[in-house]
Amino acid sequence: MFPWFATGHMTPFLHLSNKLAEKGHRISFLLPNKAKHQLEHLNLHPSLITFYTLTVPHVEGLPPGTETASDVPIFLTSLLATAMDNMRDRVRDLLQKLKPSIVFYDMAHWIPELASEIGFKTVNYNVVSAASIAIALVPSRKPVEDRTITGAELMEPPPGYPSSTVLLRRHEAQGLSFIFLEFGKDITFYDRITIAMKRSHAISIRTCRELEGSLCDYIAREYHKPVFLTGPVLPESEKEDLQEKWANWLKGFEPGTVVFCAFGSQVVLEKQQFQELVLGFELTGLPFLIALKPPFGTTSVEEALPEGFEGRIRGRGIVYGGWVQQPAILSHPSVGCFVNHCGFGSMWESLMSDCQIVLVPHLADQILNTRLLAEELKVAVEVERDNKSTWFSRESLCRAIKSAMDRDSEVGGLIRENHAKWKEVLASPTFMGDCIEKFIQDLQEL
Repeated sequence: MFPWFATGHMTPFLHLSNKLAEKGHRISFLLPNKAKHQLEHLNLHPSLITFYTLTVPHVEGLPPGTETASDVPIFLTSLLATAMDNMRDRVRDLLQKLKPSIVFYDMAHWIPELASEIGFKTVNYNVVSAASIAIALVPSRKPVEDRTITGAELMEPPPGYPSSTVLLRRHEAQGLSFIFLEFGKDITFYDRITIAMKRSHAISIRTCRELEGSLCDYIAREYHKPVFLTGPVLPESEKEDLQEKWANWLKGFEPGTVVFCAFGSQVVLEKQQFQELVLGFELTGLPFLIALKPPFGTTSVEEALPEGFEGRIRGRGIVYGGWVQQPAILSHPSVGCFVNHCGFGSMWESLMSDCQIVLVPHLADQILNTRLLAEELKVAVEVERDNKSTWFSRESLCRAIKSAMDRDSEVGGLIRENHAKWKEVLASPTFMGDCIEKFIQDLQEL
């Protein structure tokens, strides 16, 4: 395993390693020195999964000691990619010694060249949804040389794209322009990813055929490669008791009436966005629990709340700035709706819960996940935005929540019925195990 040096990549690679080790396979996991300490507790099979640490070389422009994407602001990650590319000889030496059967990688587009030298199979493993790859990172998307691609062009799906609903709008598509910027020395993000896929023996995606089968087939046609699916590869959730303060507060409400909101560990809102969000919850008249990081420029959620807000919602609403036990809260009988950003983990937690789903995506991959759930599967409600805006009003948030929670409304009834059907499939005891069994079978036939 040789993932990109970011927690959001290394962690899913390790989750997959755990699933493979459960079946008796030996894993060598290559990662930066300090990342080992961050991930060790997630290694469930230390006798079968061995960490091999790598020293990340210094590149001019990177702060001294930089090893992972979390060490630098996003505009410096291109230099981190250069540092990773400069490790090619060290990785080659290690692979010659380890003699693996298969190497899983994502950003290191030069791994297939080492494969032809040393003699191993390569699998390009993608930890994002198939939609994110299919709409942006396929050969048909390649821009004309020496011409900047426009937002209007990015809004149009590539030729042959199979979905008429999992799409980006103009102001959202403009956010994809980064893929044509440099990511590493003398290579764009688009070229890095597409070369990595083209030269692999197989492409693998962290999804399942039930959700994204047509998109996976499209990727296979675009690259003329087999596409192996691992399923969601979620870690086993610990059956922990909900903290007493939350359990006591939630039990004061009727079953299925509380709206829970969380946007993951990475999303930080502007203060104005944060205030519009909490005012939208106030407008619903429903009990709510919001768990968000303090907005930019503030040190606590309390100081960012609108004037008089706490007094008006006391007894029925809480805005909390710390970590909460999201799975345990979602499974509490009083919680009936989950408002989230549709990041990969939250997408699957939503589908496997009994809660109504309301989605407020922020980044391009989250937007595509949202369109999959709201437009294609019809299991969720997306909060409406102005076509020229990247945010929403308190009124549009309130409408989305109330339409999802209203059992008698056409929208609420439809998504409730569809969600129940999908949950039955995805939460079945054998679903994830069957995905991994099929994946291992595909690898053995490679």
